[in-house]
Amino acid sequence: MSFSILLLAPTVLCVGIVLYPLYSLAINYTAARKTGLPLIILPFDCGHPLWLIIDRKVAQWVRRVPFGSGTFTRFNWRGWEIWDRFRAHLELGDAIFFVTPGKNYLQLCDAEAVSEIFQRRGDFPRPPESTESIQQSTDLINYWSSKPYINSVAADTRTVSLHVMSGAIFGKSYLFRGADEAIPSDSKDDSSNYGKALKTILDRCIPLVILGRKNLNNPWLPKKLRELHRATLIFQAHMTEAYESEKMVMMRNGKVENNLMTSLVRASLANLDQKGTTSEAHQEGLTEEEVYGNVFVFNFAGHDATANSLVIGICLLATRPDIQDWIAEEINAVLSGIDSRKSPYETTFRRLPRCLAVVFETVRLYTAVAIAKSTGASPRTLSLGANTVVIPKNTVVIPNYSALHTHPRYWGGDSLKFEPSRWIVSSSSESSSKDHLKSSPSCPTEQLKEPPNRNSPFVGWSGGARSCPGRKFAQVEFVGVLVGLFRECKVAPVPLNGEDEESARARLLEQIEKDTGMRLLLQMLHPEKAVLAWSRR
Repeated sequence: MSFSILLLAPTVLCVGIVLYPLYSLAINYTAARKTGLPLIILPFDCGHPLWLIIDRKVAQWVRRVPFGSGTFTRFNWRGWEIWDRFRAHLELGDAIFFVTPGKNYLQLCDAEAVSEIFQRRGDFPRPPESTESIQQSTDLINYWSSKPYINSVAADTRTVSLHVMSGAIFGKSYLFRGADEAIPSDSKDDSSNYGKALKTILDRCIPLVILGRKNLNNPWLPKKLRELHRATLIFQAHMTEAYESEKMVMMRNGKVENNLMTSLVRASLANLDQKGTTSEAHQEGLTEEEVYGNVFVFNFAGHDATANSLVIGICLLATRPDIQDWIAEEINAVLSGIDSRKSPYETTFRRLPRCLAVVFETVRLYTAVAIAKSTGASPRTLSLGANTVVIPKNTVVIPNYSALHTHPRYWGGDSLKFEPSRWIVSSSSESSSKDHLKSSPSCPTEQLKEPPNRNSPFVGWSGGARSCPGRKFAQVEFVGVLVGLFRECKVAPVPLNGEDEESARARLLEQIEKDTGMRLLLQMLHPEKAVLAWSRR
């Protein structure tokens, strides 16, 4: 009898493994069907951590087999929306339910509905400066223009972004070194170890979340995971050193720099009593762990997201020499006779609407971070056009950034084209929209048309009361890099055998479109294939 039970147990377990997802799928399907919205049934939960590790590879394999194309290979993997853009919403409507065994996902391509969920953050919670960038990019262009060609755009822009973030967070300034430049043996520059550690953590963040840092040090784990553990130790040691240094200076009433770390340390000191120790009566400030958490979030959002956008933006500009000339004209008009490395933010950034238009257009086509919302534990009503729909509880609500940012309804017939001039308007032609315009002193008739706060189809930095806190920082860093790169130089893809310049630009544009996808963030998956050549004007 006991032997029969032992034989039966694995069978029951296997049946349960198969039936439970089907049962969950049926429950979710029933809830979603009541909304009356179009449904797409998918076999795997889009947000499950294990599926996120293998989704792209599985989808690629299934496409190769007969009858491999369908809703699964079209929608059930990270980054599907970059390839699909607005097409699914043209076919099915502005709101589409993805039904999975784990959760239901509502994909939205309606500017008013997206604005509503950002404004109602209580009902739709999230699921449970310039001088440094110009200095760094000036060093960067000196390095790039000294080479016959470069294929390290991603690595070098990451270095620039890392150094800009180091200045903002830790108050440290580092010399730029290219990807193939060796660090002198007597150098005291610690940015290399810090940068490599941060890159490793960001590149392998998903296994870090799944396994946890403490479990990564097991000797039987793969080498890459053990390297990830070492990276977390290096990163924490760097943060601890910076934190303790700033804390000691501040406690001695010494002079401190104005950066993120000093602000966080100041907040953490509210937890200390007069003896310098934490007591129950002093708990209104940040703990040391919370300081480290905030520093990592700023590194993650401010370094990797901006660096990825810079890579895509530079490659897009390499396909459009006319736009390079367009922004160079503005840069040289604003900075005529001025050293760009010493030009203050206050008198430069606001006078470069064309450069800022390049930033907006890059983010429009390739938004680095998409923010998801949730209905939480209760159903929520949502206005969709003339109708009001009841969204089931525990539904993940996803503003489809890629569809919103490219739908012809909002952006016209050239919605898929990289055209920064769409953000520039004549002051005389937009007199009724002055609240959303920034004028350019260098070109008085040109103004930057920023999207309105409500009902805008552009949500590149999220929206509502909790829009991206690093929005202005990212814009200033991006514009600063453009100033340093394109004031005196231009870039073009290196032609392959038999290619002319136009064919090379077309090939690079195709690579951007086909090679851009999701890892942890949206990025070019193989940027080393984009071989570029820089030259002086």
